[in-house]
Amino acid sequence: MRNFLNINALDRGDVLKLVQRALALKAGATPKQAPFTVANLFFENSTRTHTSFQMAENKLGYHQIVLDPQTSSMSKGESLADTLKTLKAIGIDVAVVRHAINDWYVPVLEAAGHPIPQLVNAGDGSGQHPSQSLLDLVTIYEQFGHFDGLHIRIVGDLLHSRVARSNAEILHQLGANVTFSGPDSWLPDDFQQFGHFVAIDEDWDKQDVVMFLRVQHERITQTENLSFSARQYHEQFGLNQTRYARLKATAIVMHPAPVNRDVEIADDLVEAPKSRIFEQMTNGVYARMAILEYTMETEHAAD
Repeated sequence: MRNFLNINALDRGDVLKLVQRALALKAGATPKQAPFTVANLFFENSTRTHTSFQMAENKLGYHQIVLDPQTSSMSKGESLADTLKTLKAIGIDVAVVRHAINDWYVPVLEAAGHPIPQLVNAGDGSGQHPSQSLLDLVTIYEQFGHFDGLHIRIVGDLLHSRVARSNAEILHQLGANVTFSGPDSWLPDDFQQFGHFVAIDEDWDKQDVVMFLRVQHERITQTENLSFSARQYHEQFGLNQTRYARLKATAIVMHPAPVNRDVEIADDLVEAPKSRIFEQMTNGVYARMAILEYTMETEHAAD
């Protein structure tokens, strides 16, 4: 069996298989149901990721153990590694974990001793968000049937977004032409290996996908929050009617949500015809079903 921690650690073939499996499940393919037991450990607030994992688990026939990390023995000082060892000892097969610490799974996997459940990373700090990345790939592939040569613009708070980091790398690997826009102070230097930073309106009418990112007020500094102007940000980096009208007819608009309406995207464009924001959420259930199937398969069965 396998962990699912960073989508960029998979080879291209496995990524495409996961995308295609998610779309097959969406089209009505029979899930690979098995009597696995799962625990969802969310150390950060979540609506879409948490509930869509729960729905995916329900559709797969998994048994769910309800565990609130805030009321678990971790509040008494127990380490995450020991909590996971405990869960495995009592019969948990897979743990879906979201944590505020980047790469939370590294010390867990390095901890010697008793086995732990299979791990699915539901988001680690500002590091990776592999299940969101997969559902974004599913949404793009559903629209275009490929990634090679697509022009994809990612706009917004790139520095603090685990979605941006996961997507930038995997889309580059899959052959997309990725570019980035946003406030200069939120442009990570290491993103240059995945694509160029450009003015938001540069080659706007050539983009196939425009992906907007939430301004992460909980991660930016107090000074940045105090000086932040929603109106000014929307004018500079948001999707307004002018920018929407300039998109080509086949282009799609994406956002990992929650959307700050009239900040990243104008309120009346969140559900516009080119928007796939709520379709992304639907696809998230099937993407997470595919992830759980992949995680709980034996290597032999996967081959």
